Amino acid sequence: MIDETGPYLPRYGERSLAEVVPSLLSALGVRDMANPLEVPAATSACLLLVDGLGWELLTTYAAEAPFLASLAASSEPITAGFPATTCVSLVSLGTGTASGMHGIVGYTFAVPEVGLLNALTWRTHDGGQPQDLRERLPPHQVQPMRTMVQQATAAGVDVTLAAAPFQARSGLTAAAFGGGRFDPVVAFGDLAAALVSTKPGALSYGYHGDLDQLGHRYGPGSLPWRLQLRQVDRLVESVAQHLPPGGLLAVTADHGMVEVPESQRIDADSEPMLQAGVRLLGGEVRDRHVYAEPGAQAEVLAAWRERLGDSAWVLSRDEAIDAGWFGPTVVERARARIGDVVAAMRGQAGVVRRTAEPLESSMLGQHGSLTTAEQLVPLLICQG
Repeated sequence: MIDETGPYLPRYGERSLAEVVPSLLSALGVRDMANPLEVPAATSACLLLVDGLGWELLTTYAAEAPFLASLAASSEPITAGFPATTCVSLVSLGTGTASGMHGIVGYTFAVPEVGLLNALTWRTHDGGQPQDLRERLPPHQVQPMRTMVQQATAAGVDVTLAAAPFQARSGLTAAAFGGGRFDPVVAFGDLAAALVSTKPGALSYGYHGDLDQLGHRYGPGSLPWRLQLRQVDRLVESVAQHLPPGGLLAVTADHGMVEVPESQRIDADSEPMLQAGVRLLGGEVRDRHVYAEPGAQAEVLAAWRERLGDSAWVLSRDEAIDAGWFGPTVVERARARIGDVVAAMRGQAGVVRRTAEPLESSMLGQHGSLTTAEQLVPLLICQG
C-alpha cells in the first residue's frame, strides 16, 4: 500500500528509529535512558538491522518469512524518519536523534566548499571522479553529536558492531556508531554467531544489506528479493534459538521500498524546467534537495511544484522544517544543508538523473520519501 492522501510524518520522540537504542539501553538497566518503545528488561541485547525490510513488505510477503511474521503479529511498526534512506536512518539509530539534529539530511546534501557529499560513501557526488572526503570532512565534524555507542560505553556497556569489513573504516560508520568495537563478518553464519555471542550486560549490533540490494536491482517483492527474505527469516530464527536466558533480540530496518517504473520517472537532467535557477541537486530519486542560485528560490519552488504536480509534496526549506519533516528541532548546521526546495515523491514517482546518476537512476526499487511504504519499519522483539 502506498499512501496517496498526504505525507506520513515520522513519529519522532515516540516510535521512530531514534528511540530504539535508548530503549534497549534502558532495558539493560542504563540509568537516564528513556524507554518509549517499552522494551522489556534484558540481561543482554542484540540488535539486527535488515536494510530495506519495510513493514508493508514484511506483512505482504509474510508467507516467505513465517518467523518474522509471527513476531510482527504481536507488534506495531515504528517510523524511519526523513529522508527514509540508509545513511540518515543509521545516524538516527546511532545518535538517538532525528536528521534535523544530527545533520545527515540525505543520501547526498550540500556542504560548503565541497559541493554534494554522498553520506553513504563519504565521497564527493558531482558526476566526476568521486573523491574520498574522510580527511577533508572528518565524520566527527560533519556529525559532532555523541553517538549512543559512546554514551553506552561511558555507562559501562560493552558494544560490538558486526558488519561487512569495508564498513569498519567508513565515514558513515564513524558518524553513526563511533566508539564501538568492530567485528567484521562476511556471511550469515558469522553474523549470527556475533549476535548470539553477546555477553551479559552488553549490546551488539548487526547489519545485513543484501535484501536492500536485491530490492534496488530487481524490485521489492521480486523472486530474488523474496528468496533473500526467506534467508533473512532463517537467520533471525537461528539467532532467536541461541539467545541466552534473559537475552533479547530486536530486529528493525532503516526504510521500506517502492518500485519506480519507467513510466513514473522524471529525468531532471533532461528537463529545462527542473534545471532553471538550480545550483545543485541532491537527495535521491524519491526525495530531492534542490539548491537554488542566489535570488532564485521562489522561481525554483514554483517550477518544481508545477512540473511535479501531484507526483510529489514540494515544500520550501522553511515549510518542510515547520511541517516537522526533519524532526521537532532543526539546528543551524542541519538547516544549512537542507535544500531551498525539498521534494518528497508520492505514489511510485521518482526524479532521476540519468546523466549525473546513472547507477541510482537505473534502480527499480527506491526509497526516501514520506509514504507509509517507505516510513513504516518493524521493531520485532524476542527473548531467550
